[in-house]
Amino acid sequence: MLEVKPIPAEGLTIADAARRTGVSAHTLRYYERAGLVVTRVDRTSGGRRRYRKLDLEWIKVCTKLRATGMPIRTIRRYADLVAAGRGNEPERLALLEEHRAEVLARLAELHENLELIDHKIGVYRGRLEAGDADGLWAPAEPR
Repeated sequence: MLEVKPIPAEGLTIADAARRTGVSAHTLRYYERAGLVVTRVDRTSGGRRRYRKLDLEWIKVCTKLRATGMPIRTIRRYADLVAAGRGNEPERLALLEEHRAEVLARLAELHENLELIDHKIGVYRGRLEAGDADGLWAPAEPR
């Protein structure tokens, strides 16, 4: 979860940014290399990354999109659109609406699977309470 603590004027180190965003330093570097970060991450004179509030907020967006199954190439496309600035909002909207539909379809499938699990739990509870769990299906022993 993104922490609410103020970010120092000089920005956060990669380790601090990783702690605040809940992703590893490796993932932060990967997101930057893969073109998923919409702004240039600042660097010290020694070349060390320094993350700002906007960077952390965007990384949170990326991790949420990824956690919901959005492919890296689609997150990159979205990041490219955002980085390009105004004028492509209908494309951004279409991309997000398409992903939302995919997420809803997966949620429906998960819900259906959960209903089966709930049914099986009910069967086992009922049979155990009735004392006849021996009647539940079990694979036969190999002969």
